[in-house]
Amino acid sequence: MMEYGENCPVKVQVKVKPNSKTEELVQEGDSFIARVKEPPKEGKANQAVIKLLAQHFGISLSQVRITSGFNSRNKVIEIANR
Repeated sequence: MMEYGENCPVKVQVKVKPNSKTEELVQEGDSFIARVKEPPKEGKANQAVIKLLAQHFGISLSQVRITSGFNSRNKVIEIANR
């Protein structure tokens, strides 16, 4: 699910795979699969996903925000306009 609009943030669906051997972001259709090395404890995997998306889109960490799925592998993440 990717929503576009002028002056509107982009929302993307991300499936997170924590405790992976590698860190990578793979796009599958309108959603992403994020593989991160961090465990899903104390928000470490969430922070790693935010960092990975910020690097992918070339934006700062503060422009990436998890809007739903904080405790789930399936997340909706909001990416602010550049």
